[in-house]
Amino acid sequence: MTRYQIIIEYDGGGFVGWQRQDNGPSIQAALEEAVYGFCGETVLVEGAGRTDAGVHALAQSAHFDLAKDTTADTVMAAVNFHLKPAPVVVVAARAVPNDFHARFSAIRRAYLYRIVNRRAAPALDAGRAWFVPQPLDAAVMHQAAQVLVGHHDFTSFRASECQAKSPVKTLDRLTVEAFDRGPSGTLIEIRAEAPSFLHHQIRNFAGSLKLVGEGKWTADDLKAALEARDRRAAGPTAAAAGLYLTEVGYPDEAFSQVPEGR
Repeated sequence: MTRYQIIIEYDGGGFVGWQRQDNGPSIQAALEEAVYGFCGETVLVEGAGRTDAGVHALAQSAHFDLAKDTTADTVMAAVNFHLKPAPVVVVAARAVPNDFHARFSAIRRAYLYRIVNRRAAPALDAGRAWFVPQPLDAAVMHQAAQVLVGHHDFTSFRASECQAKSPVKTLDRLTVEAFDRGPSGTLIEIRAEAPSFLHHQIRNFAGSLKLVGEGKWTADDLKAALEARDRRAAGPTAAAAGLYLTEVGYPDEAFSQVPEGR
């Protein structure tokens, strides 16, 4: 058996999420069916992050084992052939040691959250960003976001159905940056990096930071929400469509992922 790591890009809009479920199509099931179509083997594709329904990925990481004698290039090409026409594509594949695990070997994860900030609803970014018509001050959002960086109890930003053993996490990076797109309005990017995240943590960050950007909250309000350790104290959960898994990092640089980008 050879273990392969694959890096996957996908539009999560038409899926119930990464994880295989009975109530609709999943990215995991699409990949497993594509592998079966390629070589007739029933495999378990294990991902580094269980993205929710509507959440996208630029570089999800996953692994599976194959008995077939083949190459990583063939795996990538054949799986992509059998994935069509699903909006899922393998952008890289490589053979890895048998003790490599896409989820448990990972030491960091990075996410991007996109907000289209303008009066007119987006056409091209529909389903791929959160549309916010109210003007947002990204600089104020970024300054306030820094109160969340560090080692904290993030209960206030954790979904009620979160299965993590502890709400205490270390957030290494949280930035907010605005990009002027002229007549097309402003694109605001929130980037977060940590060893791991709680369920809905980034979307709850985004919902709270929107309140800051609108001038309804201050950095002190955001800090108070954090310290309350109560989900009701924080802002709303932002739309799934704006969230992207952009990187999964591993100790061995041979497993490094594609660079982040818009």
